[in-house]
Amino acid sequence: MHIFVAGATGAVGRRLVPALIKAGHVVTGLTRTSKKARWLGELGAKPMICDALDEKAVLQAVEDAKPDVIVHELTALSGSSDLRKFGKAFAASNDLRTVGTDNLLAAARRVGVGRFIAQSYCGWPYARTGGHVKSEDDPLDPNPPEEMRRTLDAIRYLEKTVVGATPLEGVVLRYGAFYGEDTGLFDSGFLEQIRRRRVPLIGGGTAWWSFINMADVAEATALAVERGAAGVYNIVDDDPAPVAEWLPALAELAGAKAPLHVPSWIARFLAGEHLVVMMTESRAGSNAKAKRELGWHPRYSSWRQGFAEVVRHQGRLAA
Repeated sequence: MHIFVAGATGAVGRRLVPALIKAGHVVTGLTRTSKKARWLGELGAKPMICDALDEKAVLQAVEDAKPDVIVHELTALSGSSDLRKFGKAFAASNDLRTVGTDNLLAAARRVGVGRFIAQSYCGWPYARTGGHVKSEDDPLDPNPPEEMRRTLDAIRYLEKTVVGATPLEGVVLRYGAFYGEDTGLFDSGFLEQIRRRRVPLIGGGTAWWSFINMADVAEATALAVERGAAGVYNIVDDDPAPVAEWLPALAELAGAKAPLHVPSWIARFLAGEHLVVMMTESRAGSNAKAKRELGWHPRYSSWRQGFAEVVRHQGRLAA
């Protein structure tokens, strides 16, 4: 098949494009710079350069490619490791989840694309009630902290728009918290904050998180190109965990001292309600549906195994 990957040189795209090519697909990759376009060409993909927020340019790119499937991996997460400024960090990504999604879907309908896959997030968007691990049928948070509200609105918009995008088959992949070499939790900026003990254990660290290794993200997404009914899928590992477990483990791997303990009321005053929620109330996700309907099983079944593997590949993480 011919796959059009929007965001082809981002955290997901740069792993996904080689996986799709290896699987025998023809790939067109959308990016914004000539340097990244050259990299796509060297991989064997056809590069296209345009701004995803430019409706006419996106339509032209999709019309030129005439793909069977569009994969929407557009984000703008550079510099987002400081979650104290959550709204500012995710503002550009919110535009890509709304305007960018509309532009790609309009082009998909014009060209007659059969399947449309989009990136979403599994974790803090879930309602903070009931059990610690949520399925795709569980509701999203009806009243998130103010700092998170615009981002959750953008996520809701993307998911509703994509899943309801008949006659296309709209598939939403809710990825867990990313980790990989120089990516997500192992991004140099985030690791530096951990080493400086700027990522404290807030309250009892009772929020639950789900994780996903970047290799598993690419594999699950490549499978979703070919199989699975329209709908939402959590793409996470088998081992959701509370912050009180994973944060000290990551600090140890980074060669840092154990995280500082900060009472929730102090953290609320210093960093904001949204960080307190992320560290004390957020929920994780179940991958049962993705296993059952996509036939996907994570290579790194637990973040414990995956974190250690990143360290082995990346070398000693301590500065």
